Amino acid sequence: MPSQIVDAAGSGPSGQAGLLVLDGTGLRVEDVVSLADGTTRPEPGTDAMKRVAESWDAARQIAATGRVYGRSTGVGANRNEDVPTEAAAEHGLRLLRSHAGAIGEELPARQVRALLAVRANQLLAGGAGLRPTVVTALCEALESGAYPVVNEFGSVGTGDIAALAQVGLALAGEHPWRGAGFSGDGDAAGEPQGGVGAPEPQPLDNNDALAFISSNALTLAQSALALHELRGLLEATQVVGALSLLAIDGAHEAYAAPVHAARPHRGSIEVARRMRELIGAADRPAPPLGRIQDPYGFRCLPQIHGPAHDAADALEEVVAIEINAAAENPLIAPADMAAYHHGGFYQAQLALALDHFRLALTQVARLSTSRLSTLNEPAYTRLRPFLADREPASSGVMILEYAAGAALGDLRAFSAPASLGHAVLSRGVEEQASFASLAARQTLRACGAYRLVVGCELVAAVRALRQRELRPDPDLPVGRALELALSVLDEDHADRPLTDDVTSAAALLDRFTDIWRGE
Repeated sequence: MPSQIVDAAGSGPSGQAGLLVLDGTGLRVEDVVSLADGTTRPEPGTDAMKRVAESWDAARQIAATGRVYGRSTGVGANRNEDVPTEAAAEHGLRLLRSHAGAIGEELPARQVRALLAVRANQLLAGGAGLRPTVVTALCEALESGAYPVVNEFGSVGTGDIAALAQVGLALAGEHPWRGAGFSGDGDAAGEPQGGVGAPEPQPLDNNDALAFISSNALTLAQSALALHELRGLLEATQVVGALSLLAIDGAHEAYAAPVHAARPHRGSIEVARRMRELIGAADRPAPPLGRIQDPYGFRCLPQIHGPAHDAADALEEVVAIEINAAAENPLIAPADMAAYHHGGFYQAQLALALDHFRLALTQVARLSTSRLSTLNEPAYTRLRPFLADREPASSGVMILEYAAGAALGDLRAFSAPASLGHAVLSRGVEEQASFASLAARQTLRACGAYRLVVGCELVAAVRALRQRELRPDPDLPVGRALELALSVLDEDHADRPLTDDVTSAAALLDRFTDIWRGE
């Protein structure tokens, strides 16, 4: 069942915030986003905390009577080296210190907060076997706005161990925090940064260290944030496509219900249905009186947008499973009093789903540039080339094709399949890598490029509709979208820089998402 959201006043980074009960089973992508943004604040569920306590007790008993990876042994190629009982407590901190080697730029607060939310919920699934106060500390940090310093690189898709070791050291009081009430990285003696909102240091030992870092919480957090933004942009793109369709007097036949019933792919059926609602088309529209068949940018929209929606659904299913999974190695099973060593941390499903999603989105963005080119053609708009004004040889929106093409180039580069990567690590013991971590970073980076491509189309579509003095029924979704765009985008059609126009159009896409959803 979904995590329970309770209306309650909060004191998180966004001020007043609803309460989200984490239970280790029902966290959703939108919940991760709301926790990252501070619009909800977390509270661990009572039953879930009981699972954590049972797992913690069982893990210590199991480790005291047998060999358990990472608790009574080393890790990686050191898995066969036993940790003496007298060194067990210090072993956990040494493991965190040695693995907290992430490199590169510091990650933004939003990504780190999403990481904390995912890890707290995963721990509440009850398979990690670490002390319950760690969950409480993570939730306290989310509520206060404090977040640890986490650097960008350190994972190859078999566990975000470097990033999570940094978080673990912060929880232990040995690594800097950021956020409200924090002003630096520590004193001259190397003490960790402190301030208002940092949770009390946790006494992490050999029973906590590996249990905490054996997760892909950062990769999943970044995947959730990227999916949420790009799904919204995908929906907004169809609204922009509908405006472009009106600007060229496009046919409705391509969205006819019988066309898609005859080839019943779920995503295409839904996109065609939504297009009919956006523009007020009949389920069985009459053929146009003019030209036969529009360019692919219009005629193939359901066949290209549909697979992207399907890919988003597939990715969301994978992310939802993983953010509610007890995937730590070893898995502590209190009912069996057993520690199961396994490879559940390996993120093949996530890497492949992310790669698939980006490839599908690139097709959608490329279709947007095709419609932009059509909008520049007098044969389709009955306007001057490039939607120019009446001055001789005016260039109008000509440059938008170049700008959109450049942004599309970045998007195409970000869409290279990360899952083709390979690594052999830890003296050959870990001889495969999913590179889901790279796939998640690439998907996040795709957001900005994709947004700009569609922003270019929106600027041109609104200019064409203005010049043709076309106004769809304001009660239709596409009519509401146009009125919104007209209120934001500059009506000056003289040759001038269009940078600000595209920036405004790109920002407007978030409101177009609400129109697509009927909100």
